[in-house]
Amino acid sequence: MAAENKLSYYSLKLKQLLQVSFPELSGNKAFIDKRAQLAAKVYNDAFMAGNTIEQCNEIAQYILFEGLHFSRFDTVFKVVCSEFDTIMADEELRPFALKMLPVCIPVFDQYKLTDDFEDRPEYEWLYTELTGTIQIWIEDNGLQ
Repeated sequence: MAAENKLSYYSLKLKQLLQVSFPELSGNKAFIDKRAQLAAKVYNDAFMAGNTIEQCNEIAQYILFEGLHFSRFDTVFKVVCSEFDTIMADEELRPFALKMLPVCIPVFDQYKLTDDFEDRPEYEWLYTELTGTIQIWIEDNGLQ
């Protein structure tokens, strides 16, 4: 596959992930371009070194998605869907979670977030704190 096609492929894959799980980064063109270029270069270097296409893809995707395995937005969205789904319509859940993301940043800042954070015991504490933060926000502001 030509280098330009690989670059477009990686840009598109990264944009898709960011749109869904990292909306706060989805408009960061410099970040997207840098990561896609790096992934395409790593793919090409791995290929030239004699790796299989499967191995090249694996190496490139590691670079492309590095540090993007734990999503603050996905966590807030999970809390909203699980804990507050009975007080709003399904189509309101994602927009409300987007609104709550900046409200919840101070809670996230209390934790050392890593790619495997969801598998750690502290995740339950975070989940509980996020639920409380959102509940208090709703009590103070309503669902508007």
